[in-house]
Amino acid sequence: MISGGVSGEGEGRYKGARIGPPPDLPSLLLHNRIVYIGMPLVPSVTELVIAELLYLNYESSTKPIHMYLNCPGTNTSKGVTVGFETEAFAIADCMKYVKPPVYTTAVGQAFGTAAMILSQGHKGNRSALPNASIMLHQPRAQARGQASDIAIKAKEVINNRKISCQMLSKACGKPLDEVERDCGRTFYMTPEEALEYGIIDKVLTLTKSGKSITPKFLDAINIAEGNK
Repeated sequence: MISGGVSGEGEGRYKGARIGPPPDLPSLLLHNRIVYIGMPLVPSVTELVIAELLYLNYESSTKPIHMYLNCPGTNTSKGVTVGFETEAFAIADCMKYVKPPVYTTAVGQAFGTAAMILSQGHKGNRSALPNASIMLHQPRAQARGQASDIAIKAKEVINNRKISCQMLSKACGKPLDEVERDCGRTFYMTPEEALEYGIIDKVLTLTKSGKSITPKFLDAINIAEGNK
């Protein structure tokens, strides 16, 4: 018997457990304190990631947040610039602003500003899967218009490059001039090389052993089923 009335599209409650259409996948990940970045860093992506970080900070100030990155940074896979470096700066600053530690993991790719975000995770909990690819490069811009406008844009790109390198330098424990030199050209790294560089702290090994973890949102449903 369903009690507690019905809300939304057929949603109700059975002995305290929610009954209705299944929630969307991002909501399920968020419920388990997982933030996934799988697209270039455009404003809409940044807005969602920051909103999730702020919400999880409100939900618990102590439980860690797990951030997974499979992201080409502010560029598409073809190298076309689609966002500004300030998108990555906003995410990195919010990661430092919230109280819970943010654990970062590279899955697939972490290129450019995404590699910088990867390095900003909680020390000791920055990782990559065995076949992930990490890449450093300097900010790219496609300035058009009058010469004065191009000069202004070039100045902003140089400033963003400096900020990004400073954040990497601090996170990796490397001299700023070395990081700037490495970011001057496209610099690909394997997880092992990223570990040696200081971007990550460990390479996660894949194993089939161990007990599987049941998502938290299933707890209430299992309890309700057991009480039938």
